Order: sequence, then C-alpha cells, then structure tokens
Amino acid sequence: MGVLRLELPTDPRWVNIVEKNIEEILTDHAWCEQKAATNAITIITNNSEHEDLVTDLLALAKEELDHFEQVHDIIKKRGLKLGRERKDDYVNELAQYMKQNNTGSRVSGLVERLLFSAMIEARSCERFKVLSENIQDEELSKFYRELMESEAGHYTTFITYARKYGKGVDVEKRWREWIAFEAQVIANYGNKETIHG
Repeated sequence: MGVLRLELPTDPRWVNIVEKNIEEILTDHAWCEQKAATNAITIITNNSEHEDLVTDLLALAKEELDHFEQVHDIIKKRGLKLGRERKDDYVNELAQYMKQNNTGSRVSGLVERLLFSAMIEARSCERFKVLSENIQDEELSKFYRELMESEAGHYTTFITYARKYGKGVDVEKRWREWIAFEAQVIANYGNKETIHG
C-alpha cells in the first residue's frame, strides 16, 4: 500500500457507514487529534534529552491541536455537538502490543512508543485517503485530502526517530512485526463510524 506499507486496505464501503452519522465521525476524529497531541507531549516528557526530537514533536503536537480545532470548527459550523471522548479499541489493542514488546530498557521503550505512534498515523492517513476519495460531502472530501498529507508527514517523523535513537534494536524487523500485527487487528474493524472503527 504505497509508502505506508500497510498490509490490509480499508474497504471503501466503510465510508457508507460513516456517511450515516457525520456527527459521530467528527467527534471521534476530534478526540483522535487531541490524543495524538497528548501522545507527542508524553514522548517529549520522557525523552527530553533529545533536542531534535523535542523540537519536531512540539511542532507535531501543535499541528495535531490545530487539526482538533479545525474539526471542532466544522462541528460548530454544522450546528453539531462535540460529544464526549470516545474509547478507541483499535488504539488500545496496539497499546497492549506495545507494552508486551517493551524489553524494559529506555531505548526499547522509546522505539516501541515511536512505532506505535507511526502505526496509528499510517492507518489514520490511509483512512483519511479512503474518506477523501469516497465521501459525497465535498467539504469533508477536501478536508480529509489535506489532512492525509499531514498525517503522512507525522508517520515519517516517528519512523525517522525510531531509526535514529533505536541503537541496538532491529527497528526494521520490529516495524515489519508491527505491520503484520496491525493487519490482524484492523481486520476486525471497518464497521463503525469512527476513524479506526
């Protein structure tokens, strides 16, 4: 699947489910952006000795919050409501996998967190692409096309830092394992009006 190397593409029919409940997909999406910003700040907090990582992830966190604001603006403009934060079962499954595979060293912990983050960005990017190409709503089609490009950049940032600071870890092997695991997980999703559902 192109640069993202995902094994299992999203069935475009997922968009038909999304279109039945735009308010739900927008609420879920807004909280995904908030969680992405929080995740970037957590990585900064735990790895503040890496000046370049801090600089780039600060920029990334700001961008994610900007996306949160953009989604919230669309919600307000349409007279919809930002609902409560949603549980993301897909992300929770990836988080469990990340914890199981952390050997306990700081380097391993950082690599796993960065690959976890890259995986979510890669799938989000792919979902945004599917939305942009299949949703009937022109405003949302354009919006998701723009976000898709941004998420691809975030994916690259996380992978780059995993390679840079993953001394002693076979990052390419781990990434292949992440991709294989994610394909098993995502096979159970694609039937709800959420970004990863």
